[in-house]
Amino acid sequence: MSAAALRALHVPGKPLVLANVWDADTAKLVEAAGFPAVATSSVAVAAALGFADGEAAPAGEMFAAAARIAKAVDVPVTVDAESGYGLSGAELAARLRDAGAAGCNFEDTDHATGQVRPVAEQAERIAALRAAAGDGLVINARIDSFRGAETKEALEAGIDRAKAYYDAGADCVYPIHLRTPELIAEFVQGAGGAVNAAAWPGSPGLDGLAALGVARISLGGGLWHYVRKQFETAVAGVAEGKLPY
Repeated sequence: MSAAALRALHVPGKPLVLANVWDADTAKLVEAAGFPAVATSSVAVAAALGFADGEAAPAGEMFAAAARIAKAVDVPVTVDAESGYGLSGAELAARLRDAGAAGCNFEDTDHATGQVRPVAEQAERIAALRAAAGDGLVINARIDSFRGAETKEALEAGIDRAKAYYDAGADCVYPIHLRTPELIAEFVQGAGGAVNAAAWPGSPGLDGLAALGVARISLGGGLWHYVRKQFETAVAGVAEGKLPY
C-alpha cells in the first residue's frame, strides 16, 4: 500500500490509531481487527529478536522483521526505524523501500551519546531522508526533548523543533514524552501540523487525545508489554501445574 494512503489517514481530531506490532502474526491480527494501517514497535521487535531497544539489535535483523510484517498484510506499514541505525538518508530510504514500508518513525536521539541531537542537525537528517524517499515515505519525526521536562520552556523549544522538522520534510511530529493534556493541546496548536501522541497508561485515552487535536495515536510497546505480562503469568501457572486454558 502507498505512502499516500497512509498520509491521508492523518486527520487532526480524527486520528489514525496504531496498535503497534512485533511480528507478522500480530500484524495480521491488527489488520483483521479492521485497522487501516500497521505500525511496528522497535522495543517489541528488538525484544522478539533477543535484543534491547535503542538500536542494540542489528539493523539487518530489524529490517528483515519489518519486511516480513509488510509482506504479511495488505494495509500500509509504518516502521519504527529508531534513529536510523547510523545510515545515511539515502541508505535508510532504500532499506525502508526494500522492506515494503510506507512510512517510518525517525527519532532525534543519538543512541551513541544518549543525547537529543541539535535541531539543525536533525532537520538536516530529515531533509536527507525526504530527498532520497521523495513522496514515497511518510516521515513521523519523533521529538525526544520532553523526557522529564514538561515545562513551558520545553514546550516552546519543542514547538520550534516541530516547525523545523516540518520544514525539513516531516509529515508528522511525535513528542513522545509529552503527557499533560493541556500541553499536548498547546503543542498541537503551536506546531501547526500533524501531531502524533502516545497512548500512555493514564493518558486521556483515545477519545481524549482525539479531542486534543492530534492526527495520530501510537500505542508503542504498550500491547507488547501487556501481552508479555499475560504470558509471564500464564507460564508461571504452568510451572505450578496449572493450565491457563
